[in-house]
Amino acid sequence: MEHPDSILIVDFGSQVTQLIARRVREAGVYSEIAPFQSAAAAFARMRPAGVILSGGPASVLDEGSPRIPQEILESGVPLFGICYGQQALMHQLGGTVEKGSSGEFGEAFIDIADRCSLFDAVWREGERHQVWMSHGDKVTALAPGFRPVAASSGAPYAVIADDARRIYAMQFHPEVVHTPDGGKLIANFARHVCGLRGDWTMAEFRQAKIEEIRAQVGKGRVICGLSGGVDSAVAAVLIHEAIGDQLTCVFVDGGILRAGEAEQVVGLFRGAYNIPLVHVQAQTLFMDGLAGVTDPEAKRKFIGKTFIEVFEAEAKKIGGAEFLAQGTLYPDVIESVSFTGGPSVTIKSHHNVGGLPERMNMKLVEPLRELFKDEVRALGRELGLPEIFVGRHPFPGPGLAIRIPGEVTKERCDILRKADAIYLEEIRDAGLYDAIWQAFAVLLPVRSVGVMGDGRTYDSVLALRAVTSTDGMTAQAFEFPGGFLARVTTRIINEVKGINRVTYDYTSKPPGTIEWE
Repeated sequence: MEHPDSILIVDFGSQVTQLIARRVREAGVYSEIAPFQSAAAAFARMRPAGVILSGGPASVLDEGSPRIPQEILESGVPLFGICYGQQALMHQLGGTVEKGSSGEFGEAFIDIADRCSLFDAVWREGERHQVWMSHGDKVTALAPGFRPVAASSGAPYAVIADDARRIYAMQFHPEVVHTPDGGKLIANFARHVCGLRGDWTMAEFRQAKIEEIRAQVGKGRVICGLSGGVDSAVAAVLIHEAIGDQLTCVFVDGGILRAGEAEQVVGLFRGAYNIPLVHVQAQTLFMDGLAGVTDPEAKRKFIGKTFIEVFEAEAKKIGGAEFLAQGTLYPDVIESVSFTGGPSVTIKSHHNVGGLPERMNMKLVEPLRELFKDEVRALGRELGLPEIFVGRHPFPGPGLAIRIPGEVTKERCDILRKADAIYLEEIRDAGLYDAIWQAFAVLLPVRSVGVMGDGRTYDSVLALRAVTSTDGMTAQAFEFPGGFLARVTTRIINEVKGINRVTYDYTSKPPGTIEWE
């Protein structure tokens, strides 16, 4: 659909392209990402007010490297090139890009040489500012119409401007936190250069999406699979607001949820929102199927397959549904860009209800597919969901099963569930919950010798994990205040039979992932 008050981001394969979209939205402007291969089609569909060209790992000097679609270059809309985006602009508009002899990687400082619309109320002529560089090639001659407005020791054209054509470009990355003023530069492009008001809000999104759902569904019936997480819950409440009792939710409890989660979901949907809900007790089915399974991918695939089968059976009982609702988010639908055309590496399977639409001949309703996680939370608050539900930490689709390396059994789920509840309770009581992106416990396939009372024990080891992050793409271990971990450890060992040792995971992402499996 057309979105003339938006910014299109052309992705050339940068690992941080999603952050550009985040910074644009933080400026109150709607944005979408399109891979360079399909950018021309996205541009024609959206008719955006401006285009941002991302960084990427390729060299514009290599044969077959990505190019900016000619339709975008000739459109007359404002353009903003970042790193590879700057080099592509110069290469295609008549400038010169050369292989760098050393490059710049990491923290750098640029000197502001002249005024520029991107710098309004942010940087002034003669100042020096910190930025984040990551480039080998560099621009050595500007295309006609461009002027240099900032330079670094390794990039004489660190920021360039063509004011007449409203084209701006920079060699560094303004989207990352290591460029402290980067978000303001991106906001200046969206507001001052593109002339957008910056008034995109969740209230506006809510109303537009309700109208869109009504137009898509008409008088049809919709079924939604609830996982117990924030995404599917927000999607269901939004859809219910749009079409009322045309929606039925199916909540499959496979025995791999957190403590009290099933009761909370059933209470919220049947009680507070009076949304038709089918609660399927499938704990035995899931536990029997997981018996003896230790490979993480095999667990994920079994859980996904079994969920589909249970959901499909319940949907047939309900009958007559034409649409399937999912809580799919924007990071799940952004295509991975490979500038060589090869496949991307799979780190782990994404757990969703993939396969259901084809098997059940249903059309998808995905009202959250344009939102990031924090935006879903904001929408949940806009819809009136309770904060204790909206503000919950992310929880994986396969649930506790991937927090139990090794075999998953009912006994081990019960042990982990109780220990995890104590950990989160202590975090909340300490006022730390909202300062942490995600916190959880992992029951290890390791047993250790211990002493309790006058007896020897040989019980399980529990690992605690807590990380800080802005988007889940990178993460750092949370530093708890003194005494906290000791207090939690004492409670868990005293109150949870089957655990006699507790450790804390300090691994960052990368090199690790946030979850253990």
